[in-house]
Amino acid sequence: MSHGTICDVTSASDEAQQRARDLASLRRVRDRIDREYADPLDLEALAHGINISSGHLSRQFKLAYGESPYSYLMTRRVERAMALLRRGDISVTDACFAVGFSSLGTFSTRFTELVGLSPREFKSRADKHEGVPSCIVKQVSRPIRNQEVPGRRPL
Repeated sequence: MSHGTICDVTSASDEAQQRARDLASLRRVRDRIDREYADPLDLEALAHGINISSGHLSRQFKLAYGESPYSYLMTRRVERAMALLRRGDISVTDACFAVGFSSLGTFSTRFTELVGLSPREFKSRADKHEGVPSCIVKQVSRPIRNQEVPGRRPL
């Protein structure tokens, strides 16, 4: 084996180790969003938590997970709101604020983009699925990311 080949193997190994560390950092950011979805989270704070710039975090997160940290946060919030609305004992306004939105209008717009129904419509339809196991309802009504709702879809 020539000396150049050894360097190439070492370099590839170093790159693989760095990639693994980078992915672990991105998982920490994703886990933080999952845990703290109802708190005010901003890109700067998330990036600071793993010692990188906000622009780099945004690019790397999108590369790894297919969407920006902000989009991921909005999807998590909408998923949590859907669970609250399915219970039936909470108003749309209360669900909005419970999951971290500060504006009912933004909540309704984002919810409708991801789910294909307004929060009010979703809540009224959820009442009709009483008796269906929640794991089934959750799976078929999961939000669609990146504004891919092909029109209205049933709950």
